Amino acid sequence: MRQDLLRHALNDIDLAVHLPLRDWDLLLRQARSADLLARLATLIERAGKLADVAPQPRAHLESALVLAEAQGTAVRREVEHVRLAVNSLGIDLVLLKGGAYLMAGLPASQGRLFSDLDILVPQDRLAEVEATLMLNGWATTHHDPYDQRYYRRWMHELPPMLHIRRMTVLDVHHAIVPATASLKPSSAALLAAARPLPDQLGLRVLAPADMVLHSATHLFYNEEFSHGLRDMSDLDLLLRHFMQEGDFWPGLISRAHELGLNRPLYYCLRYCKRLFATPIPESLLAEAGTHGTTARLMDKLWLRVLGSLHPSARDIGSAAAGQLLYLRAHWHRMPPWLLAYHLCMKSLRPGPRSEGTP
Repeated sequence: MRQDLLRHALNDIDLAVHLPLRDWDLLLRQARSADLLARLATLIERAGKLADVAPQPRAHLESALVLAEAQGTAVRREVEHVRLAVNSLGIDLVLLKGGAYLMAGLPASQGRLFSDLDILVPQDRLAEVEATLMLNGWATTHHDPYDQRYYRRWMHELPPMLHIRRMTVLDVHHAIVPATASLKPSSAALLAAARPLPDQLGLRVLAPADMVLHSATHLFYNEEFSHGLRDMSDLDLLLRHFMQEGDFWPGLISRAHELGLNRPLYYCLRYCKRLFATPIPESLLAEAGTHGTTARLMDKLWLRVLGSLHPSARDIGSAAAGQLLYLRAHWHRMPPWLLAYHLCMKSLRPGPRSEGTP
């Protein structure tokens, strides 16, 4: 029987604090599966209720807080290494996703764990940036010739780069969607609107509306959903924070129209409201777009996928929903002929691979 304790706990800290130990055991497993244990711990701590949690689960929460703090320190250090390298070319470093949330001090950075650092650079400076990073210790991954061509010709980023000493992973983007995707948001417009971080020379983050639109596009047009609930939690926290700016909502709608990102924004608003009761004005959903039958179908799929990957939080339709959304993502990422070619090339690869494949 499906029991999504994690989402209810994120929405109601009092519920989590007073759970019996048997339910805490399940909640901890679900939170780990979704990479949200540190966020749950942070929310409980900031509510001043960590001491009210039973000692056994509290130990797990405190451990998660220590890990999140250590990762935050490591990411700040890594950002400085990348900034020095990129700034040497006269380019400001534009941070994306988790790194941006952290360096900008946004609520979405609270209890957020990191697997890599994402940056956005102008496409016409991409070769210079890659060469400079390589001189500073980063090396390309995915050495298979087809993988290299896949990334460099069709995708929106270089193959992930790995630092040879620190073993940190850097994703260098020149766009927020693949070059072959059906969506075509302007990277130049995103870079032009990027905001400098106060007292942090050479560092920028996307403008608030662009930050939300990028996170929504990354989630709803990606083929991998293991962090779906974490990304939705990020979006909820971003919206709650940015809505304090009086002109945020109309600006968000206007920017989505300008960049052609109405559909991912619609899903973002719809599911933030459904999953986290984000206080989004009712009129905003209509302005983002109405999708009738398509929206109802997407509800049946996304609401099965946007949760913990723990078996207790999934039902008999979750796997099928994930497969259908995986196919949908690829359909939007590539034209049919290229998708057929790509899937054919992947199927012809001999044996298991030591590196992740696109």
